[in-house]
Amino acid sequence: MSCGCKSSGSSQHNCGTKSVTGCASVDTCGNSYKLSVFDWLSNISSAPSASSEFVEVRFKNERKCFFRNVYHLPVSVGSVVTVEGNPGHDIGVVSLTGELVKIQMKKKNAKEEDCLKIYRIANQKDIDTWKQSRSKEEDVKVLARKIAQSLRLEMKISDVEFQGDGTKVTFYYTAKGRVDFRQLIKEYAAAFRTRIDMKQIGFRQEAAKIGGIGSCGRELCCSTWLTDFRSVNTNAARYQQLSINPQKLAGQCGKLKCCLNFELESYLDALDHFPSTNTTLQTEKGEAFCIKIDVFKQKMWFTYVGNSMLWYDLDIDEVKRLVGLNKKGEKLPPLEELRAPSSNEFKSVDLIQENSVDRFEKPQKNKRKNNKRPDKNGKPQEKRENTKLLLSESNLSPKNAKKRRSDFSRNNQGNQRNFGSKK
Repeated sequence: MSCGCKSSGSSQHNCGTKSVTGCASVDTCGNSYKLSVFDWLSNISSAPSASSEFVEVRFKNERKCFFRNVYHLPVSVGSVVTVEGNPGHDIGVVSLTGELVKIQMKKKNAKEEDCLKIYRIANQKDIDTWKQSRSKEEDVKVLARKIAQSLRLEMKISDVEFQGDGTKVTFYYTAKGRVDFRQLIKEYAAAFRTRIDMKQIGFRQEAAKIGGIGSCGRELCCSTWLTDFRSVNTNAARYQQLSINPQKLAGQCGKLKCCLNFELESYLDALDHFPSTNTTLQTEKGEAFCIKIDVFKQKMWFTYVGNSMLWYDLDIDEVKRLVGLNKKGEKLPPLEELRAPSSNEFKSVDLIQENSVDRFEKPQKNKRKNNKRPDKNGKPQEKRENTKLLLSESNLSPKNAKKRRSDFSRNNQGNQRNFGSKK
């Protein structure tokens, strides 16, 4: 976690750190730049950022609130401030100042009269109390889950957040239906001895709080910049010609990925120029129907009824022209004459005959390189050749076969004597 000090570079640290390149309180100060806002007015001298009355303060994970700087404190991005709570006070990190705060308030429909005020810049005592409260959150979450499980409540405690002064603890939970947690609050109050606040969040909000890495390899959009959680249905995947696979289309929250809506409008605009997918072409060879479309190539693939092995791709302008001819009562020439068949034809390939079994094996080297090694008398040995029995008509006779066997056995005895002498 960070307090935002790294982003400003030369800004003053008010979170108990001495270095200007980072925040040492990585466990309690800020929250990994979740839902950060770029202040594009920070380098403009005419921007009245110092005189702005409202300040955006960030708390644990993605929770943000707007506060009124009634005492005109010299706060900047990364400053740890003590703000008004309900009840008591809370500790947070300033995430945005200046005129952009009003733009954010207008975007999130925040009313100025509902904004609480900033008490002071947090001192060391406030920060120590804040750290002590934050250090208990993990143990409290584990115990809270055990208590909810013992009461057999169909709910999941996702996150726990202590107020800066430790007088209140908020439990964020997810549930598929309504949960009667009146007995649960009594158990929590007796176990933790503080004020209890229960807040139900959705599954997408839970993923935003916890964070994680998506299938694209980047950090989750909901935990970095996305705040508008619109509903996503399977039609978004169908319009984009994606396979309806729940395992691939679902995100970390178990719902359909929010990124399915990112390019949906572009696909819908492109599909407006396409003929209907139910379009049929009446040709001399028979009726052809659309089996596939490609939004990027602006093409449609057609095939004959009863023979879907060959596909023929046509431009959408050509399809519109052919549909117009059908409406006039004219029959079209075969698709073979309009367009060559695409390479979607299935082919039978015998992999065993095409690829050899030992194609990945290395060629064996000849280990007998030194055939002319000298014998015990110092004379070079003659090259020995294997005697082969030739299957000819003369060798098949009993007399010649007996002679060949005797010569072969005599050569083998000589070779054995030579090998024995080398030992």
